Amino acid sequence: MQLIPAIDLMNSKIVRLSQGVAESVKVYEQFGGPVEVAKRWRDEGAGKLHLIDLDAAFGQGNNHSIITEIAKNIRLPIQVGGGIRSFEVAEALFSTGVTQVMLGSLAFKDFSVVTRLQDKFGKDSVIVALDNKNGWVMIDGWRTATNLTLSVALDKFISLGVRRFLVTSIDNDGLLDGPDLEAFKDAVNCSGAKILAAGGIGSIDDLVNLSKIGVEGAVIGKALYEGRFTLKQAIQKLGV
Repeated sequence: MQLIPAIDLMNSKIVRLSQGVAESVKVYEQFGGPVEVAKRWRDEGAGKLHLIDLDAAFGQGNNHSIITEIAKNIRLPIQVGGGIRSFEVAEALFSTGVTQVMLGSLAFKDFSVVTRLQDKFGKDSVIVALDNKNGWVMIDGWRTATNLTLSVALDKFISLGVRRFLVTSIDNDGLLDGPDLEAFKDAVNCSGAKILAAGGIGSIDDLVNLSKIGVEGAVIGKALYEGRFTLKQAIQKLGV
């Protein structure tokens, strides 16, 4: 199982939210700037970075210059999400050197963009983000409910040729009290789906439980910034 540290960006700073609520923002300046933190995760053994542009997600500008700086300075695969609302924005991000984009709202509103990006940048270049709350998939920065459950959305996108998904349980996100294991079990059981799990991870035991379920990777955010464990400790425990 991949262990992927998260770098959430707002106003060029590293932050974390709880349950996606902008007013819950907490800034982690004690870790240094985004590039410095990216280097830290690389040095602790990260094989990939997970960047979320919260300003873009909330329609308040973007952090593309910071993302570009990280991509130029950190020789790791980088996946980027947040506010990618057109083919052109995704294309511009790929031009910075990132390796994957995570699409939420755009995948639901114009699936042809997913196909075009896969054709140009490869089948694994697109991850569809399925952010779910009370069993329903949310879009528009977690503010708008779709009429699709997590399992129905997975089946829909798998039938369209998508294989990689970021599944986030919004109710658990940022609370550090454990992931929604039942939701991830259901997701993993969808034939052909490769699942990245996010939301609620607060301990190494949570990671062990996710590994047993069979997710392809786990995105770790607040637990690292709050010092619940280090990335190096998690890698040593899981043997990855």
